[in-house]
Amino acid sequence: AALLTLTRKRGAATYAQTLQNIPETQVTTLENGLRVASEESNQPTCTVGLWIQAGSRYEDAKTNGAGFFVEHLAFKGTKKRPGSAFEKEVESLGAHLNGYTSREQTAFYIKALSKDMPKVVELLSDLVQNCALEDSQIEKERGVILQELKEMDSSLADVTFDYLHATAYQGTALAQTVEGTTENIKRLTRADLASYVDTHFKAPRMVLAAAGGISHRELVDAAKQHFTGMPFKYKEDSVPTLSHCRFTGSEIRARDDALPVAHIALAVEGPGWADPDNVVLNVANAIMGRYDRTFGGGKNQSSKLAALAVEHHLCHSFEPFNTSYSDTGLFGFHFVCDPLSIDDMMFCAQGEWMRLCTSTTESEVTRAKNYLRNAMVAQLDGTTRVCENIGSHLLHYGRRIPLEEWDARISAVDARMVRDVCSKYIYDKCPAIAAVGPIEQLLDYNRLRSAMYWVRL
Repeated sequence: AALLTLTRKRGAATYAQTLQNIPETQVTTLENGLRVASEESNQPTCTVGLWIQAGSRYEDAKTNGAGFFVEHLAFKGTKKRPGSAFEKEVESLGAHLNGYTSREQTAFYIKALSKDMPKVVELLSDLVQNCALEDSQIEKERGVILQELKEMDSSLADVTFDYLHATAYQGTALAQTVEGTTENIKRLTRADLASYVDTHFKAPRMVLAAAGGISHRELVDAAKQHFTGMPFKYKEDSVPTLSHCRFTGSEIRARDDALPVAHIALAVEGPGWADPDNVVLNVANAIMGRYDRTFGGGKNQSSKLAALAVEHHLCHSFEPFNTSYSDTGLFGFHFVCDPLSIDDMMFCAQGEWMRLCTSTTESEVTRAKNYLRNAMVAQLDGTTRVCENIGSHLLHYGRRIPLEEWDARISAVDARMVRDVCSKYIYDKCPAIAAVGPIEQLLDYNRLRSAMYWVRL
């Protein structure tokens, strides 16, 4: 017992010590524009990945879904490693390969033993420079994606958020889903996919990020060896740019009384990634809290909205969100509830928003800041989360923002700032609303709009 106690004390570190002891993120830019970034540690494993400035926002109505299609095909063989040879080589290392596509970025990453880092860099280089796009694999993955689209339709939360984007950014690229439409997936050709790769998979749009037991110098050397030949120029010497996406206060309602519960999301326009208001809005979301029927605590939860939900059985769950893009965002909340509780839940949720704008207290802000600090330090768990943090930061901010700087920004927030910033984005603004399920009780849009301010005498 004494030995265990000694071990625990030796391994313990204060919050301040944790922030101070985080290794520096080293960044090197190659001649072709590829940014190589890493954070070294004593881990026996490492995660190395490519974060690419590409996604559904860079697609048009005819090519929507091309990026998602390419992500599926990326692991199905290259010109050097045809067929399943690529996946077999990854498995022979005992490594884990993964990837994802979002509206503004695409990522491919591999978690492996630290000693295999040079091989991992070679594999990632082969993946983005020599993707085979074989006709047989295209047809096979076309069927897989179409099946995925059917399964996604059963996830009402995902459907609701796609509807929210569709109404908030209607007529623009951000209104499109990441996965594309069924018609597009059936229609996209090899030429369309090859054009997407040739246009977006360029060195200046990429970040090669790594975290774990690796040397930055060795990472840069491996990158120079395998990425130097990567073309710098864009197709037709043009740089793909983001289209302007203007927020619109409007709604989409998909009523289906056969469904057991209603999914409802309401959002106003939020700031882009680099806007300092994001920190304050994240504090506001932490004050609002989140709730699920599986949570303990009951009426004693610190979130006032959660306490109301428990006491009056308002909903099955609710969660605020702050989804940021390069130049805009969606700040709002999503809840799931029974058909007869919609009006009460919406009234309480919008009332909590108004309270954030007018009556936020210092004690609430202090609790929320501690919650954010805990979530921030949790990013240090595992090389994959650190690697993703590095890659995403360089794409969004142009640099890796240290946790000490994030902590300073959080510490600077007070109740007045929360009230002012929430008033700036929420108070008397036209919201975007998406609702799916038995939503007969959801009030008219004008009534919901009128709850976005309080009449004061």
